[in-house]
Amino acid sequence: MNLHEYQAKDLLKDFGVPVLKGQLAYTPREVQKAAVNLGGGVVVVKAQIHAGGRGKGGGVKVVKNPLEALTAGEKILGMNLVSPQTGPEGRLVRKVWVEQGANIKREFYLSLLLDRAKRKTSFIVSAEGGMEIEEVAEHNPEKIFNLPVSHESGLQGFHCRAISQFLKIEKGAEKKFFAVIQAIYNAYLGLDCSMLEINPLIETADGDFICLDAKLAIDDDALFRQKKALAYLDYDEIDERELIAKEVGLNYVALDGNIGCMVNGAGLAMATMDAIKQANGDPANFLDVGGGATREMVAKAFQLILQDPKVKGVLVNIFGGIMRCDVIAEGIIDAAKTLNITVPLVVRLRGTNFEQGKKLLEESGLKITPAVNIDEAAEKIVAAVKNPVKNS
Repeated sequence: MNLHEYQAKDLLKDFGVPVLKGQLAYTPREVQKAAVNLGGGVVVVKAQIHAGGRGKGGGVKVVKNPLEALTAGEKILGMNLVSPQTGPEGRLVRKVWVEQGANIKREFYLSLLLDRAKRKTSFIVSAEGGMEIEEVAEHNPEKIFNLPVSHESGLQGFHCRAISQFLKIEKGAEKKFFAVIQAIYNAYLGLDCSMLEINPLIETADGDFICLDAKLAIDDDALFRQKKALAYLDYDEIDERELIAKEVGLNYVALDGNIGCMVNGAGLAMATMDAIKQANGDPANFLDVGGGATREMVAKAFQLILQDPKVKGVLVNIFGGIMRCDVIAEGIIDAAKTLNITVPLVVRLRGTNFEQGKKLLEESGLKITPAVNIDEAAEKIVAAVKNPVKNS
């Protein structure tokens, strides 16, 4: 579950992470009023969407007074903000966060992620705060420091000193810096984060360290114990198909390609998407129907896939274990007839009741292209999308 900046800061504040005062606004007049309430001086007006790069898209404005804040609110609210992370379609800005200005001395990048290979939490830090970390990694990788922290030991003093030395924090400021690092680490664990990014973490002219921006994602499987965070769920920022998928027990994530995927098992789904990419295609979604899908769930899966106007072909890749291939075949046939599927359809079935499923598809009268293995399936759907022949 992703959170807006203002929501993330509210949660971080509970763990002692220092943040600036701010107010949420939905109209330009509310932006102006917020600027007055925050002292009438310099404030920053920030679009609240689930994407980074807001400043590049015109979604962040530094203003000097409430009148300028009003103008900034008029420009940002209601805009379709396009950034490197939104894609060309952009995101509608429905609300902004109006925050106090800060006297910035230095800016840093800091994030915490789970390193699955090492089974540790990794601190990723850089003195290049305010910049996109991907650009720094590509052009100046030596400016990024990756520090793994084991879950058994937790964050220790030597970890904090290593980060401090890399960022060249002055000796007199280290005590405050260590306290902030510890608070951020405690928040990462306490909120069950899958990712926590502070960019930038600033050092002020007074020697304080403040979280100036925050991106926070909470593990969906831990939301049952994160009640405050769960109350922040913003349905406007969630793909409608993903919401429908959750309701019927499907795992669906929309992507940017044009080949719809229906697979059982997360690992097989990832392998299927890799195979499509290797065949020079682009998957339109991740969709795991799970091990106990019914005919109705299969039909719903097709409906979700085909609601995406970018989809020009569909690849079904099922390995029948608990799930029976004949049940999947029945669901495919029902969906194809009910939804009038006209895009190319490639199906690979293997496992339990594979022969029965294959026979059902062959006798259905539908134009379905069979495949024996995953690579063949990927190559066939990519070729079919590039040279479409409509199903009937």
